[in-house]
Amino acid sequence: MPLPAFAAGEGLASFYGGSFHGRRTASGQRFDQQALTAAHRTLRFGTRVRVTHKRNGRSVVVTINDRGPFVRGRVIDLSRAAARRLGMLGAGLAPVRLEILRERSGLKKVKGRYTGLLQELF
Repeated sequence: MPLPAFAAGEGLASFYGGSFHGRRTASGQRFDQQALTAAHRTLRFGTRVRVTHKRNGRSVVVTINDRGPFVRGRVIDLSRAAARRLGMLGAGLAPVRLEILRERSGLKKVKGRYTGLLQELF
């Protein structure tokens, strides 16, 4: 059974790798272009996000560990490994849908609704 997901937007994804490999990210971790990580402007570090390529249907789960992208119109910067899984290495950009994932044990269901999650994540 898939983890509960909450829509977090749509837009263009890009990827980064090579020259950033080994440098510190905004979270303090070293960037590893072969890890399934990503940069997002506002999501908390450690947030797990399912990124789905809108044209080919492929998806990948990444962990937010950096800030960006800082280019207008882009919603997420993926590691090279995540971009490879989505099949976007050649194009460099892809239209994507983002969904925030949350472990079942961390959700609080009150009166039939999951509460407090958006305040916790943003």
